[in-house]
Amino acid sequence: MANAPHGGVLKDLVKRDAPQHSQLLEEARTLGDIFLTERQLCDLELILNGGFSPLEGFMTERDYISVRDTLRLEPVHGQRQGTLFSMPITLDVSKEDIARLSLQEGARVALRDPRDDAALAILTVSDIYTPDKHLEAENVMGADDIAHPAVAYLHNNVKEFYVGGKVQAIAAPTHYDYVPLRYTPSELRAHFHKLAWRKVVAFQTRNPMHRAHRELTVRAARQRRANVLIHPVVGLTKPGDVDHYTRVRAYQALMPSYPEGMAHLALLPLAMRMAGPREAVWHAIIRKNFGATHFIVGRDHAGPGKNSQGKDFYGPYDAQELVTQFKDELSIEMVPFQAMTYLPGTDEYQPVDEVPKGTVTADISGTELRKRLRTGAAIPDWFSYTGVVKVLRDSYPPRPQQGFTILISGLHNSGKDTIARALQVTLQQQGSRSVSLLLGEELRGDLDPKINRAITPEQKHINLQRIAFVASELTKSGAAVIAAPVAPYEKSRQAMKKIVNGNFFLVHVATPLEWCEKVDRRGLYKRARSGELKNLTGVDDIYEPPTDADLVCDLRNDTVPEIVHSIIMLLEGENLI
Repeated sequence: MANAPHGGVLKDLVKRDAPQHSQLLEEARTLGDIFLTERQLCDLELILNGGFSPLEGFMTERDYISVRDTLRLEPVHGQRQGTLFSMPITLDVSKEDIARLSLQEGARVALRDPRDDAALAILTVSDIYTPDKHLEAENVMGADDIAHPAVAYLHNNVKEFYVGGKVQAIAAPTHYDYVPLRYTPSELRAHFHKLAWRKVVAFQTRNPMHRAHRELTVRAARQRRANVLIHPVVGLTKPGDVDHYTRVRAYQALMPSYPEGMAHLALLPLAMRMAGPREAVWHAIIRKNFGATHFIVGRDHAGPGKNSQGKDFYGPYDAQELVTQFKDELSIEMVPFQAMTYLPGTDEYQPVDEVPKGTVTADISGTELRKRLRTGAAIPDWFSYTGVVKVLRDSYPPRPQQGFTILISGLHNSGKDTIARALQVTLQQQGSRSVSLLLGEELRGDLDPKINRAITPEQKHINLQRIAFVASELTKSGAAVIAAPVAPYEKSRQAMKKIVNGNFFLVHVATPLEWCEKVDRRGLYKRARSGELKNLTGVDDIYEPPTDADLVCDLRNDTVPEIVHSIIMLLEGENLI
């Protein structure tokens, strides 16, 4: 029998409000709209399907303050104390949103999916309040330190006001990926009932799983005569984590390794906060709502890593201790995560604390695994499964098979275009990957014919972002991308690097303005000096020299073949060719 929901009743709002679906949908067409952020969308989905039971909407100020300060909702109906809930679930809006939508107590507003504009729910406003973000960071995340990803998000992305109120469900968000693996709490509970699973050990993960993870989950299940729910997060996780598409393919490759009928894979659309101990309690509540009876809590569960002083945000056992503190109210048994190690002598995994002293063991750290993926080095069968390794290698090929972008920045006539064309020929000669050349002026006309050479600084910035988007897509597909716009602004170059989000190199062609004007056969500088051409970089618009270039060259002193050779050496040093 599945575990009872948190608070006693599963708040499946989609099912509850189904009889009013047509009426609510029609009303939504007449209301103002809030287009949700990615995190708000994840939160709303779990409110609507009951994953966040007993919540029926976004927290009012009283609930928010109570959860922030005491890990409990505000007491209701004569309760001595409020229901345990460890994470504030809030809907943030701006001052402009409040004015545009005329938000006030009693107002109704449609909550829409930003991906397709679909109306998902109608919120009835209970209150609007200003949160103390510093106190929220201190109490919930343990420190007001922007090295913590959730604190950085709180200060940089969350708007200045919160709106509280209950919601009425119109429809759950539509997903097009891994649909058979997406279960609501009601659906998963029905699945457990159908299979007669009475005890279910849930395993939370946001990383690929390998043999050690399989062994610890099998061991936990067998010790408790239970089944295993692999319940990975596919919403927002820690920045830099493996994307969920790759992870889910890896989980699918792992599942056949479990004994027949022991384990089941389901996906959780959760936006993690990486809040350590509080997050562990939250995860336990969520898994309880999905019907699990046991929950594995690891060392430094949902920890974000190091703080600004280089120390761990949370102690290794803080999460386990907080879950244990509330074990009676949680009514879900915590299973302490047992770190597993491989014993080559017996070809098996054992818990680290059960291995006799002096026994030869073997392990591969996350850093070592990433290195082997990057270099193409062998990953032994005792560490992972062939199918899992193949998935990871397909998504993260060795460096020589990865794409890259080279931004060659400099003034008009600095030689950047000539260098770019020469580099294109040299890379094409090698034939190891496709090579794409993006010359700034030519591409600008291709993407937007309305833009001419006399463009504003803002247009120059937008143009580079367009180039960055194209370069990013080509780089992800394994191409060599050579981009040679002027790229005069530091903010634009840094934004391009962020958009590419891969192997990115900056070459600064530092040929000075005097030389560029001297060899200007097309008369651009002459036209700019006469006032005929506006905003030409170097004349009436600035060029901000890069301070972080991977290579600096100057056509007065360096020949084009020498510069191209230096770029090739740079790529070879990075093991990209």
